[in-house]
Amino acid sequence: MKPVLVVMAAGLGSRYGGLKQLDKIGPNGEIILELSSYDAIKAGFEKIVFILRKEIVEEFKELIGNKLSRFAEIEYVIQDINNIPEGFEVPEERVKPWGTGHAILCARDVVKSSFLVINADDYYGQESFKLMYEYLSSNTEENNHAMVGYELKNTLSENGHVARGICTVENGELKEVVERTKIIKKGESAYYTENEQDWIEVDYNSIVSMNMWGFMNSIFEITEKGFKDFLRNDLKNNPLKAEYYIPLVVSNLINSGEGKVKVMNSKDKWYGVTYQEDKVFVKEAIEKMINEGKYKKNLWEGIKGNGK
Repeated sequence: MKPVLVVMAAGLGSRYGGLKQLDKIGPNGEIILELSSYDAIKAGFEKIVFILRKEIVEEFKELIGNKLSRFAEIEYVIQDINNIPEGFEVPEERVKPWGTGHAILCARDVVKSSFLVINADDYYGQESFKLMYEYLSSNTEENNHAMVGYELKNTLSENGHVARGICTVENGELKEVVERTKIIKKGESAYYTENEQDWIEVDYNSIVSMNMWGFMNSIFEITEKGFKDFLRNDLKNNPLKAEYYIPLVVSNLINSGEGKVKVMNSKDKWYGVTYQEDKVFVKEAIEKMINEGKYKKNLWEGIKGNGK
């Protein structure tokens, strides 16, 4: 079976002040996700699964989903806070989603092959999709997965803190990934905090995860097991806000010896809209890429696709 693209688009976008996944930034009203979908389809992906909150499904379809259905097979999955394993309960007053690990778990019933998972609001670069499609199409080892790593300095926002998975890589293989939820840029340096008071410097050239993971289907079983452990053990410390992140899934995978993760490095500049102020920079970057011929001004011109 051909690999599938899975797009996580259920984020609340609280720092941005709106549905950043649906914000129009291209010359013809394109959103970042449209560029990513275009790059994925050009790389060979024929099916896209979108993970959404139920509140934005209709708006999402109207803005982007119906258009993309002309070029790829589209399915929608709802990330519901009540979608948890039998025997567990949602803490009273909890409204926050369970995180990116839970998001991909919600797609288990519709994704039966290997898959690439990305964030809806990050621009990854064309080469990354090509690398991932080639890897997922040729890999036959169910316990071997992959990620595209970016240099931290190429992924920071000028307008506030960001979350990144800081990676330790040896001989092209991921050894550890630690989720840092608040990293800021100061000049040509970067710092993170865990308590809002103490800021610790982190290597500006660190390899980071931007949630561009290539998983074999076996990852679902590992993810579900880890989610149960999270609900059973970790949730008690912060029942209203604790999240189950993909880096935690990957760490469990590596530490248990159940799998390996190949790291493919990208020198591409990351673009995203974490904050409203980021929007102007992303617009300028897209315009530059169009002028350089990386994209057509009419993005989908000449693309046949595999819509169903």
